[in-house]
Amino acid sequence: MRRADLLSLRFVRGTGRLVLASVRQVGRFVLFASEVVRALPKIFQNPRLTLEQMVRMGTDSVPLVFTVSIFAGATTAWQGKYQLEGILPTSAIGTAVAKSLILELGPVLTALVIAGRVGSSIAAELATMRVTEQIDALVTMSISPARYLIAPRVVAGFVMAPVLVVMSYFFGISGGYVTAVSLGGLNGARFLEGLRLFFYVRDVAVGLLKAFVFGASTSFLGCYFGYFARGGAEGVGQAAIRAFVSSSVVILGADFLIASIAFM
Repeated sequence: MRRADLLSLRFVRGTGRLVLASVRQVGRFVLFASEVVRALPKIFQNPRLTLEQMVRMGTDSVPLVFTVSIFAGATTAWQGKYQLEGILPTSAIGTAVAKSLILELGPVLTALVIAGRVGSSIAAELATMRVTEQIDALVTMSISPARYLIAPRVVAGFVMAPVLVVMSYFFGISGGYVTAVSLGGLNGARFLEGLRLFFYVRDVAVGLLKAFVFGASTSFLGCYFGYFARGGAEGVGQAAIRAFVSSSVVILGADFLIASIAFM
């Protein structure tokens, strides 16, 4: 067989394996998602599981969200003063802080915090249960892992992400106010005037819609990669990394998609 024919054969084989692997992954993802959807109505049979996850994802994440939001608001106010001073009225700094936090920085930064702290934690936890055969033990006892492990985490992420985003709004605007007034020399009334001037309920609604999508997708991807982990301790680490990376990509992609649709 000629070398060119051999290379063509190898290319076709490699492409075929890649396509089959991709189809297999998509099929597994769809089956997993359908199983989770069927398990969602059953979470009310044991609400304690969901409440525990809400505390872990929500309450325990508040300090980190506070820190990130405070500095995001402070930095936005300082940059606004630097870039807008002498060009627009000083009240525009309040507008810049509110708009950037409500539409982008609040939902996206909070979602990335959740992806790093919660999504990777979920993946590592479920991956550990998988490699130590605890999930197999649940199946042996006729306990659905989707109902007992996955659905409560997905619902908790869906519910708590918007709560954390609302907190980030408050923390970020407070940080921007303090920075603009104490360090930037801006009159507090002027900052609040700019804050109210271009405040639209639609912006808040879009930001919260992003939060719902980000929270559910982050929790779901953490569960997915943790549930199908393989390979002992190394598999646990790989699951956590994949969960964080995929969640970050989905967050940024969904952010662009939602913004494109909402502000056409």
